[in-house]
Amino acid sequence: MDYFAHETAVIDHGANIGKGTKIWHFTHVMPESEIGENCNLGQNVVISPKVKLGRNVKVQNNVSVYTGVICEDDVFLGPSMVFTNIVNPRSAVVRRDEYVQTLVRKGATIGANATIICGNELGKYCLIGAGSVVTKPVPSYALMVGNPARQIGWVSEYGHRLDFDQNGKAICPESKEEYKLNNQKVSKLS
Repeated sequence: MDYFAHETAVIDHGANIGKGTKIWHFTHVMPESEIGENCNLGQNVVISPKVKLGRNVKVQNNVSVYTGVICEDDVFLGPSMVFTNIVNPRSAVVRRDEYVQTLVRKGATIGANATIICGNELGKYCLIGAGSVVTKPVPSYALMVGNPARQIGWVSEYGHRLDFDQNGKAICPESKEEYKLNNQKVSKLS
């Protein structure tokens, strides 16, 4: 094994786990799931079949990543955040063939106790505030809060709020990288 799994973790046959990944207490990784290199799965995490996690994905405690979810590289899933994968779930109606895909793009952060309704794409480096409920697609670099989540600004790749000047330019206070806002889309210049 070129990954670490705590003795209480359950790793089903057929799970594909990347080098350097750490899997902690009481976590269950199901068959046909793909976990990239250098990921960290906290305590009491469930990774369902056919889930795909890119490299360096951090999954905090008490998160269930259900079939239909794809997370690209460098995604952060905060403690107890929730994914759904059925639009209209019913206990007495089997809908296993109706899972809806959710795509979380590179570098996105989902805060603690947030809920992501299935079928939405979360753009790269977006930041979903703690407790928010995402009901629609999220643009790259968007800062989203509330229930339902609404956009209140933009963030840098380092997670700092961007204040755009009259020319539509902003600088991240930590990285000093420059960003441009044009037609409600943000792009990094440097």
